[in-house]
Amino acid sequence: MNQEKIIQNTIEFVKTELKNAEGGHDWFHIERVFKNTVLISKDENVDIFVVSLGALLHDIADPKFYNGDETIGPKMAAEFLKKEKVDAKTITHVLNIIKFISFKNSLSKTDKKFTSKELEVVQDADRLDAIGAIGVARCFNYGGFKNRTLYNPEILPNLEMAKEEYKKSDAPTINHFYEKLLLLKDKMNTKTGKKIALERHQFMETFLAQFYNEWNGEL
Repeated sequence: MNQEKIIQNTIEFVKTELKNAEGGHDWFHIERVFKNTVLISKDENVDIFVVSLGALLHDIADPKFYNGDETIGPKMAAEFLKKEKVDAKTITHVLNIIKFISFKNSLSKTDKKFTSKELEVVQDADRLDAIGAIGVARCFNYGGFKNRTLYNPEILPNLEMAKEEYKKSDAPTINHFYEKLLLLKDKMNTKTGKKIALERHQFMETFLAQFYNEWNGEL
């Protein structure tokens, strides 16, 4: 099994599948998560082949673009990896990364859990792309894609949402900072992830302060 060849084939597969994806969940998102994964892995004892495949395939069919169906992504990934003749143990691990990486699954009280160092690395890499300057851009891009209000002072963030409620939310885009993005700093798993997240978190706080000043007509 030529791992480098498989990773290259995976890159080409993902580029093709996501060529018409929403701008915050397109190939460039995958590429950034892949780069973050490689960076974080330098300080972690993980299987680089597993984390590479996990990063590249983690959003191959994001449920939010498939009416909430969480089975399509793992199925697509499994079919592709089997064609590439990846061993069964690696496929299972990669599929578990895809199934358990998302923030919304941490809100579930009933879903079964899966843990591994590889999942922790890819999860940190994905969450880093949700915060900071790019995180702000992605947040508003998706809000525009869903035609959501930028901000409504009368609609307060809901910090007690269960998984299904979170999936169905159509709240103003600014609320998403409080319902998810500002929470990610304290959910990072790795030393490198925590360090980078702190800087990006501070950027978001600065952005929000400026946003409210401009919204309220203040200097």
